[in-house]
Amino acid sequence: MKKDKRPSWDEYFLGIAKAVAARATCDRGKNGAVIVKDKRILTTGYVGAPSGLSHCDEVGHLLVETIDSKGKKKKHCIRTTHAEQNAIVQAALHGVSTKGATMYVKFVPCFTCAKMIINAGIKRVVAEKDYHDSELTKKFFKQAGVKLEIKKKEVEKYPEQE
Repeated sequence: MKKDKRPSWDEYFLGIAKAVAARATCDRGKNGAVIVKDKRILTTGYVGAPSGLSHCDEVGHLLVETIDSKGKKKKHCIRTTHAEQNAIVQAALHGVSTKGATMYVKFVPCFTCAKMIINAGIKRVVAEKDYHDSELTKKFFKQAGVKLEIKKKEVEKYPEQE
């Protein structure tokens, strides 16, 4: 009888983050986040509109043109709350401390989420892949003492929809 390889804790929680991402309601950057402390899940979050509001998959994207840190123009959907933000907000809503926790995500958080992660006291972020605009995230994480681990040396593909 062949025994399946038991996943490491990082593999296990990254797998859960990917499952959480399947609930995302915006097809741009379908991310999922899991906040873990002492090998126990505290909260999860996925990309979606604020509670009670219409989602992208129901009414379409709310796109604005932005300029990334490299000066490149991009379209960005602002209807949704990011997975990382939703996981942190769920912790706040339910009175769960994230101090010293680890966050697992499909790809490296954007700069805004990185600042929230720092302020939430999260000390480690494990991402399956990199993000196309992660320079400031990496810089701030390093300055704040947040350990970032990227498991695959590839960048998450992000659709450029009009």
